[in-house]
Amino acid sequence: MSNTEVVAVHADVKQAILDWLSAHEQDMFALLEQVVNIDSGSYNKAGVDQVGAIFRKHLEAAGVDTKVHPNAKHGDCLVAEVPGSAGSEAAHVLLMGHMDTVFPDGTAAQRPYRVENGIAYGAGVADMKAGLVMNTFVARAFHACGGNHLPIKVLYTGDEEIASPASRDLILKMAKGAATVLNAEPGRPSGNVVTSRKGAFFIDFEVDGVAAHSGVNHDKGASAIEALARKITALHQLTDRAAGITANVGTIKGGMSVNTVAPHASGQLDVRFPGDVDHEELQQRIKDIIEEEALPCTCGRITHQGTFLPLFETNASRDLLADYRMSAEELGVQVKGEFTGGSADSGLTASVGAPTLCATGPVGGQVHTADEYCRIDTLVLRAQAVALTILARDAL
Repeated sequence: MSNTEVVAVHADVKQAILDWLSAHEQDMFALLEQVVNIDSGSYNKAGVDQVGAIFRKHLEAAGVDTKVHPNAKHGDCLVAEVPGSAGSEAAHVLLMGHMDTVFPDGTAAQRPYRVENGIAYGAGVADMKAGLVMNTFVARAFHACGGNHLPIKVLYTGDEEIASPASRDLILKMAKGAATVLNAEPGRPSGNVVTSRKGAFFIDFEVDGVAAHSGVNHDKGASAIEALARKITALHQLTDRAAGITANVGTIKGGMSVNTVAPHASGQLDVRFPGDVDHEELQQRIKDIIEEEALPCTCGRITHQGTFLPLFETNASRDLLADYRMSAEELGVQVKGEFTGGSADSGLTASVGAPTLCATGPVGGQVHTADEYCRIDTLVLRAQAVALTILARDAL
């Protein structure tokens, strides 16, 4: 199909897609309430899988093909696909998002979904179940109305909040064949989208010392807590605000009793860094600090590490932003690209060269808190902006 023919098809179906999305606003709200009222913390596999089953049932009832990618430890991934006129071998559009949240089991019962003055509240309502609902209905709109030249694939993952240990390989695989990636993290409170993000290391580490009675033979002991304290000081000195690097040991544990030299201690470290930082060199510096003998007869080790890659702008991603902004303008909305220190799976897709735009989901804020909210009046609008962007990319 020539570009002229593609544009003609788009002109025929564009209004039909916009109207279809507008007509399904209440259905979007109903699906959002259903999935928000399910606990789906990153380590709650059953809860994440329950959310995935609801999306799968919804999609398949509408005639959209889906496939489950099972995982033994974390939530299964779900992939939906709407074929395009270009055929299955063509580069595809990837819509993506995660079903897991940071909230503990019981939160959905304590703080169920509610709407007040056009604002929806609930665990994960913005981060990012509203974005998943939006992606679901965009896929349904193209399935119902047609018009997409490129295949549209929708990816639902289950472990993003813990740096995607189980879904990482699938994300990378799907990104490598993508002409466009739109990650439906919550739109910024300003209404903008995100063009760049910091990367992050989430590191659990432990320190071993030598136990001793603190009054009888203090000199025979080696305090793991003291060694941990020295490591924390060294790790925090990695912070370089001019370079955009921040380091924070956010939790610590340690000791056996008040009258025992501590034989064990542990900490959790969060390090954020922008795209122009050599993250492998930074990672080695962290490893050296944790493993060095900060105090005689003590030793440290990393027990777990999660890594988010930074999202950075490229010429291709700037072109994608221009297409999204043009699409939003058609709907009467002005949108810009923003930088944020938060991390997301969009860094993975950008790392393999896929043009990536993040925070295309409905507008929300106060994520990871009891006040997390989503402006539900932006559900249809943001879905329409994504749909128009897909059509604009098809016409390239």
